[in-house]
Amino acid sequence: MQNAECRKAAFFILHSAFCILHSVFLGCAEHRDTRERVTLYGLGREGEVLADMIPEFERRNPNIHIVVQQIPWSAAHEKLLTAYVGDATPDAAQMGNTWIPEFVAIHALEELGSAAPPPDYFPGIWATNTVDGRLYGIPWYVDTRVLFYRSDVLAQVGFPNGPRTWDEWRTAMARIRQQQRGRWAILLPTNEWDPIVMLALSNGATLLDRRGTRGAFRDRAFAEAFGFYAEMFRKGYAPAVSNAQIANLYQQFAQGDFAMYITGPWNVGEFRRRLPPEMQDKWATAPLPAAHAGEPTGISMAGGSSLVIFRASKHKAAARKFIDFLSEPAQQVRFYELTGDLPARRSAWAASALARDSRFPAFREQLERVEPLPKVPEWEQIATAIYDRGEATARGTTSVEAALAELDRRADQLLEKRRWMLSGRP
Repeated sequence: MQNAECRKAAFFILHSAFCILHSVFLGCAEHRDTRERVTLYGLGREGEVLADMIPEFERRNPNIHIVVQQIPWSAAHEKLLTAYVGDATPDAAQMGNTWIPEFVAIHALEELGSAAPPPDYFPGIWATNTVDGRLYGIPWYVDTRVLFYRSDVLAQVGFPNGPRTWDEWRTAMARIRQQQRGRWAILLPTNEWDPIVMLALSNGATLLDRRGTRGAFRDRAFAEAFGFYAEMFRKGYAPAVSNAQIANLYQQFAQGDFAMYITGPWNVGEFRRRLPPEMQDKWATAPLPAAHAGEPTGISMAGGSSLVIFRASKHKAAARKFIDFLSEPAQQVRFYELTGDLPARRSAWAASALARDSRFPAFREQLERVEPLPKVPEWEQIATAIYDRGEATARGTTSVEAALAELDRRADQLLEKRRWMLSGRP
C-alpha cells in the first residue's frame, strides 16, 4: 500500500513537472521573434543615435527588427573590409562617401537604383554615391567646409560679410597682415590637404585625368590654385604650422592670432562652447570665395555619410525600407537635432532649428557648390601626397613647380595598376 502510494505521488510529481515544462516551451514558441532581422553597422556617435530612431521604424514595420552594431570611426574602414573578406558583411552600413568607390571596386555593394539625382538632394552630394553611372549609396547626412572668420576683424579691413572672390580674399589678407602686426590673416594647417583641393576645385581643376588614370596636377587650373596656396605662406598671411603645433585653436582664434579658418559644421557647436561669451557676436561663416568674379561661391568638397546595402545581404528589401525611413525629411531633421549632422535633403533645411541659426546659411549656400573627390580607390594615398608636397612648399623646402611634378609622378605610380586593368591586357 505504501509502495503504491509512493508510485502515485512520484507519477503526480513527474506529470506536474512535464506540464510545467510543456507550458514553458509552448510559451517560448508562441513568443519566438519571427520578425525579419536586419543588421546594420553604424559609425561613431551616429551609430549610438540610431537606437533612438529604430522604435518608430519598427512601430511602422512590425515584421522587421533592426539590429545596429556601433563601430568607432577609427576602426570602421578596416572592420568593413574584414567583414567583406570573411563573408560576414551586415545587411547595410553607414559609410563615409569617399569609401564608396573602393567598395564598389571589390563588388561589395548592391546597386540602389537610378543615378539621376532626385530634386530634393544636393547634386554634388548625390554624385559621391554614383560610380560609372550606377547608384550605390543614399546620402544620409552631409558635410562640407566653409570659411569661419572674425567678423569684427574683417569689418575693419572692409569685408564685414567675408571675402567673396579670390581678389577680395587677397586684399583682406594683405590688410589684416599690414594693420595687425604679429597676427596672421588665416590658419591653414600644413598637414591638411583639404584646403589645397578646395582651392583647386574652385579654379576648375580635375585633379586626375578624365579616366582617373594619371595625375593632372601640372594642368593650369591646379597649378594656379596651388600657387595661390603657396602665396599665402610666402607673403606671411598664414603661419607654416601643422595641427600638432597649434596649442589651442579656439583660444587663439578668440585672441586674434588668426582671423580666418576653413572648417566644417562640427565646429559651429565647438565655437559656441569654447569661445568666451564676449566673442559670440564677433565670428561668422561664409561660403568659400569664388576664384573668379561672376561665380556665386567657390567650390567645396562633398562630404558626409551614406547608407549602403551589401550584395551578400539576404534582407535587401527590408534594409532598403529602413534606409528610406532614415531619408524622410522629418527623420533627417530629428537626426540633426540628435547629432548636429546636416541634412542631406534640401526640404529638411526649412526646419526652424536650422533656419533660425545664423551660422548655417553659409553651409546651405555652399552645398549647392560642392563636388565629389576622384572616385578611385587610390585617392587616400594621393591625398596624402598632396598634403606632403603642400607642406614642403609652405615651409619653403621645395618650389611650386617641383611639387607639382612630384605630385604627378606619385599619382601616376599609384594609378599604374588601374591603367593596366583598364587597358584590357592579359
